[in-house]
Amino acid sequence: MSSLPSFDTENEPKIARSVEKFFKDYKVMELLRRCGLRKSKGIPLWSILSYIFSNVFRDRSMYMQQKYGKCTAGFSQNTYYRFMQNPHINWLRLTILLAERIVNGHLKDLTSDQRADCFVFDDSLYRTGYKKTELAAKVFDHVSMTYKKGFRMMTMGWTDGSSFVPIASSLLSSKNDQNVIGTTKKIDKRTIAAKRRIMAQSKGTDVVIQLLDQALKAGLTAKYVMFDTWFSNPHQIVQISQRGLNVIAMVKKSSKITYEFEEKRMNVKQIFNACKKRRGRSRYLLSVPVKVGDGAQIDARIVCVRNRSNRKDWIALICTDMTIDENEIIRIYGKRWDIEVFFKTCKSFLKLGTEYHGLSYDALTAHTAFVFLRYMFMSVEKRDDEDDRTIGELFYYMVDELADITFITPFRSW
Repeated sequence: MSSLPSFDTENEPKIARSVEKFFKDYKVMELLRRCGLRKSKGIPLWSILSYIFSNVFRDRSMYMQQKYGKCTAGFSQNTYYRFMQNPHINWLRLTILLAERIVNGHLKDLTSDQRADCFVFDDSLYRTGYKKTELAAKVFDHVSMTYKKGFRMMTMGWTDGSSFVPIASSLLSSKNDQNVIGTTKKIDKRTIAAKRRIMAQSKGTDVVIQLLDQALKAGLTAKYVMFDTWFSNPHQIVQISQRGLNVIAMVKKSSKITYEFEEKRMNVKQIFNACKKRRGRSRYLLSVPVKVGDGAQIDARIVCVRNRSNRKDWIALICTDMTIDENEIIRIYGKRWDIEVFFKTCKSFLKLGTEYHGLSYDALTAHTAFVFLRYMFMSVEKRDDEDDRTIGELFYYMVDELADITFITPFRSW
């Protein structure tokens, strides 16, 4: 998935057939109608959808294609912008329903019940170049440690260690009105457009729970929920555990976040300093049981691992599944890296943030949804190409499933 084929004369028919098959197999048009898309006259809906979906494989934007007389869209730019700015389409519901069909209807049949599949949450900077972009805000970038103009793209995905499927996202602005530099609109709070704007100005930890609830309601399931230190806090862990899911997350080294250890409230640094470390060639430094939460406490295990990039430092993981050992906790958490690959692919190859430069928040949400659909399409194509179990029922029983992530993999990214 490191490169995309160009949409030239040789590849165009093949790509067009693959896109049409993907839309037909997973009944994407039916899902769009269920999510509020209606069109009674004018340009056929399929023409608009297929062009926008496949435009990533072309070398030029719609504007440049029209300028040089190579545009095959069959409709004007105004039609394109009106479609993207449609406030009545529930793009969030569309990506969740499509992800459910791909995961439950295809990928889980290729994965054994013993393999740990996971929900993964993370956010990434979505930059915008215009101050007048609706709800654009000053957003803190974790990479450069500075504030930049744009959104936090909160993303939920599913992975089994071989395939990653994006499920849902929300372009988060800022809860503080002083940090919002873009325009705002007054919209009827009962509408879909208003609900997505309310979510955009909610706390990131609250949005995680909202996305998780919607995914579970749609029928998606997983054995674990994973996230990094930015969303790792006792309240979040307890909320997810109350929904019947186990958590594997990286612990934030904060003096304000405490756990109950040996009947005392201690933060993770105090726990680490108070315990004797494993010596020699041990794969981890420390493993201790703790209780998480203030009221309804739950059992969990904290595992401390040496930081591969800095041997003097250490990393702490927390897991609420007490039935698996420390090595399995570390191995499973390595699957979280799939979402980082997803962000890199979307920004470098699927034109996230560069294909569409409108000012409407509805249009930016639609653009993000199309990028997610493209990644789902590529993920299915990649799995079908690599996994011999997709050939047929006979091969399904004779061929081993794709290898799961190994224990050593997580250390390569730390």
